[in-house]
Amino acid sequence: HCYSAHLSPRPTDWPDSAQITGYWFLDHKEDWSPPTELQAFLDDGSAPVYVGFGSMAGRKPQEVTDIVVESILRAGVRAILATGWGGLEVERLPDSFLSITNAPHDWLFPRVAAVVHHGEAGTTGAGLRAGRPTIICPFIADQPFWGRCVFKQGVGPEPIPYKKLTVDKLTAAITTAKTDEAMRGRAEAMGQAIRAEDGIDNAIWMIEQEMAAMTSRSLSERT
Repeated sequence: HCYSAHLSPRPTDWPDSAQITGYWFLDHKEDWSPPTELQAFLDDGSAPVYVGFGSMAGRKPQEVTDIVVESILRAGVRAILATGWGGLEVERLPDSFLSITNAPHDWLFPRVAAVVHHGEAGTTGAGLRAGRPTIICPFIADQPFWGRCVFKQGVGPEPIPYKKLTVDKLTAAITTAKTDEAMRGRAEAMGQAIRAEDGIDNAIWMIEQEMAAMTSRSLSERT
């Protein structure tokens, strides 16, 4: 299971064959550089809030975009909106906003103040790895689970299901993520713990151990 036990501890009733390795991160290429507009926006003021829902378009992307924009304005923060695969529809935005299609999470998230997203496992891991408070607006599948984990560990506000998203709820969540120093401290501590893990190496080690055990059992059976 390629996620961090710091976010969701291993259940005590799991069999020995089920283990948690830590996240498997695929970082951006070393020769990647941010678009000029993105770098200029980051350099031009306080750390913004990232908002992106990936491929989770929903049925009313414009309505969701309007809620996000109004919430950001009420919270008094700057924001980067990632349009993804249609999750947000952006035409004209105030100067305190920047619209992007996408950017490597491992590069961008350490440069923002908080992350707002749909709660997909990889995006959740990337935000927590960066040590940033996480606001999850789950759509489907495992996303509500990760939202509950984030809230339970105190590294983000209570999740807001996509169908129940309102300006008041999102404004309150963003304000909390911005101003709650205890939450921000817990998020940074979890980021340090996740950065100290090496999920890929752990997985390789587990696989090699299992293969060695299988080989040993096979040789034993032959003799």
